[in-house]
Amino acid sequence: MRLRTTTVLSLSVLIVLALTGCSTDSADSIDQTPSATVSVRPDGKSPASAPLSSAALAKRLLDESDLGEGYNRTPRRPAQHDDVTVIGCPALEKLGSEAAIGGSFDFPHQAKASFTYAGGSDSEVGEELYSDTEDKLSRSVDRIFEAMTSCPTYQVLTGSTAVTVATRKVFVARLGDEQWSQLLTFDAGGRSSIVKQTAVRTGTVVVVVSGSPGVVDAHVRKAVAKATVVRTAG
Repeated sequence: MRLRTTTVLSLSVLIVLALTGCSTDSADSIDQTPSATVSVRPDGKSPASAPLSSAALAKRLLDESDLGEGYNRTPRRPAQHDDVTVIGCPALEKLGSEAAIGGSFDFPHQAKASFTYAGGSDSEVGEELYSDTEDKLSRSVDRIFEAMTSCPTYQVLTGSTAVTVATRKVFVARLGDEQWSQLLTFDAGGRSSIVKQTAVRTGTVVVVVSGSPGVVDAHVRKAVAKATVVRTAG
């Protein structure tokens, strides 16, 4: 089954991070506690009822000043139209088939940024913001994460590169109305890489942060706070 790269939330971004970062994080340094999707509504939260525009989301992305010295924003790559082929995971194949005929996985409002770190290639981080109705975000993101973690291992073909992917859910702290997190191990050409991806929904905004586990853990709370801040006119 061939999938559009936008079908699976951040799959192409994760592959790029894995192949360029070559993270050497070991599983021993990562929280091993498995977790199903957590759905909570913190007291005092009053999320906006209307989705944000892409322009509004872009203003809420992390920037170099948020990440700290040594981080530089990566220029946006030209749009890629190559298909990604997933082998050995029926749930992902089904998900891709539905999206390819006009499913609900291409959120209309989105903004993205990625950063490299001058001190080492294993500190790259990517952020994606999406906005839609609360129900649509919740259902769509949950289905994607469930599909991506439904198969312990599968293979991804992107261009001429074959990547073996191993996935599992990991514990994520309570950061919003709903949160998801997964750990992915990528093996390609004899190199192994570990990437963590955490998504948090607060109201009509979903924040997705991807990168080496330590970097994601260090910046996800700040990303959520900046993306969901209530701005007042003045």
